[in-house]
Amino acid sequence: MIKNTWCIYFSPSGTTKKTVNQIAAGIQKEWQECDLLAQREPMPELGPDDLLIAGAPVFAGRIPSPCAERLRGVRGDKTPAIIAAVYGNRDYDDALLELQELLEGQGFRVIAAAAAIAQHSIFPDVAAGRPDEEDLRQLQNFAGKCAKLLESLPQPGRPSVKGHAPYRAPAPVPLKPSADRSCTRCGACAKICPTGAIDPRYPQETDKERCISCTACIAACPQHARAFRGPAYKIAKAGFVKKFSARKEPEFFLL
Repeated sequence: MIKNTWCIYFSPSGTTKKTVNQIAAGIQKEWQECDLLAQREPMPELGPDDLLIAGAPVFAGRIPSPCAERLRGVRGDKTPAIIAAVYGNRDYDDALLELQELLEGQGFRVIAAAAAIAQHSIFPDVAAGRPDEEDLRQLQNFAGKCAKLLESLPQPGRPSVKGHAPYRAPAPVPLKPSADRSCTRCGACAKICPTGAIDPRYPQETDKERCISCTACIAACPQHARAFRGPAYKIAKAGFVKKFSARKEPEFFLL
């Protein structure tokens, strides 16, 4: 019997959090949350009577490195886990397998997995407004199956998720967000940036070597001053929208 449920996620734009919470709501009425984006305290250690629901966005087919690093601080003891890789309608490539194997290495037993769709963070015209009502319905249905699975877990086994090892090489995104003249130097972007790419003294600037284009700064800016812009962005956006606008559906994997 599950005593405590933990939702742990890395959610720069908020869609991974929404996905994880929708799964949790279909299993228990209450849960504890940990946002790895802002987490600075030690990660919890979970036991066999706990449940972990872990979510990560997909960046170029992989889990973002700050997310992976912080997840390695989460420890389990044969703790059941449900995982979700959330991607912007292109492909999730090796991210779901990477998330599964990372958590298994930390003492968790992954019993179910989801590859969920969300509005693309860099090119928001792709999968705009997702997860939408249909996505949430499918996630709720998935959560119901997970709840039944948790009542009597089979031994042994693991869901056969898509992906390949060795994983695809990390691919840095050349497009970086910047601030315009409406920036008030409030520092909200610098505070939330997971890689320290924004100096709080000069928040209009972005360290392009450190920035991973996660869009947390865009979501956090109260003035909506930060965005992707410029000719290179417009060209890349047009090509991406043309190639990846056809709707994809979530995929689910269970024991």
